[in-house]
Amino acid sequence: MFGTLSRSLFVQSRTVPCIMAETREEETASAEASGFSDLSDSELVEFLDLEDAKESTASVSKPGPSSELPGKDDKPVSVQNWKNGLDVLSPMERFHLKYLYVTDLCTQNWCELQMVYGKELPGFLTPEKAAVLDTGASIHLAKELELHDLVTVPITTKEDAWAIKFLNILSMIPTLQSEGRIREFPVFGEVEGIFLVGVIDELHYTSKGELELAELKTRRRPMLPLPAQKKKDHFQVSLYKYIFDAMVQGKVTPAGLVHHTKLCLDKPLGPSVLRHARQGGFSVKSLSDLIELVFLSLTLSDLPAIDTLRLEYIHQETATVLGTEIVAFEEKEVKSKVQHYVAYWMGHREPQGVDVEDAWKCRTCDYVDICEWRKDRGALSSSLEPNAKKSK
Repeated sequence: MFGTLSRSLFVQSRTVPCIMAETREEETASAEASGFSDLSDSELVEFLDLEDAKESTASVSKPGPSSELPGKDDKPVSVQNWKNGLDVLSPMERFHLKYLYVTDLCTQNWCELQMVYGKELPGFLTPEKAAVLDTGASIHLAKELELHDLVTVPITTKEDAWAIKFLNILSMIPTLQSEGRIREFPVFGEVEGIFLVGVIDELHYTSKGELELAELKTRRRPMLPLPAQKKKDHFQVSLYKYIFDAMVQGKVTPAGLVHHTKLCLDKPLGPSVLRHARQGGFSVKSLSDLIELVFLSLTLSDLPAIDTLRLEYIHQETATVLGTEIVAFEEKEVKSKVQHYVAYWMGHREPQGVDVEDAWKCRTCDYVDICEWRKDRGALSSSLEPNAKKSK
């Protein structure tokens, strides 16, 4: 496997690249999680990451860490099993997941069943949405290149992938301490019993000296998203803040990380990773060495919690800024939503489709023809059609 790394252009004594990796199934998941026409750097990186990289070269036809979905006897699990009560495994067990991406929960915020179908059918992507993904990726790449170059580093294990993630954090902390601007900051932590992994699009300081999280969303059409899409975006950046703040406040522990990810701390890192670590000024041999450095740096750096959350929407074709929004952080609301979404992953409830008043979402869903939630509520969905048109 190969990871795409970025080398910061800021003058730092310790600078190492950031990792991204690419498989077709993970691109698919990213497109489905983006709310039909929205894309963000963080969403792309989350689903193009290689945290669960196997020790052999991965084929582009194999699902990624958040898309593996064999059921019992390696057969896909039918949605009908939820109704029949035949499947006794929790979704975390059924999909063989050790942790979730922030975007998994964000997609639940849009439509939980769409997220589930995306797990079961990871290769299902319309040409139109594939084009949206490609265009958005190009825009995000251009933004990324404004701050750093890209370098390719081969990795073979999940320990290598996490090592690059940690090296990136170590290189970005000094930049944040000096009030610089960084992109693609990895975040992770336990939330309501589930381990979440994500990537913050951008962190910088405002003219008032406040640490601001900026999330870029590209739009296929030159108009701001509907309230339902904004709701999902608000939840995403709020969840990023929740996790980042916990990291810099010492609430995330190495023990919790290892427990959920099942990383082998003493496994030697790959030669390419070690070489880039040395180039960054770090003398390490295993993941254990890096974890110690990362958690010490996070707790001793005196980095502040994120003060403001900002969303920026731009038109894909013209790069015109359509609008920006400052998101108010409501911790109780974020925790309440996470508890509800996690209940599904833990097997405490069945997946749910959209409410009747949101049935208009089904008109742009790739899974509309196979969705059992919609079939069971077909009459209600049809009766809502005029309202759906009116909302647009």
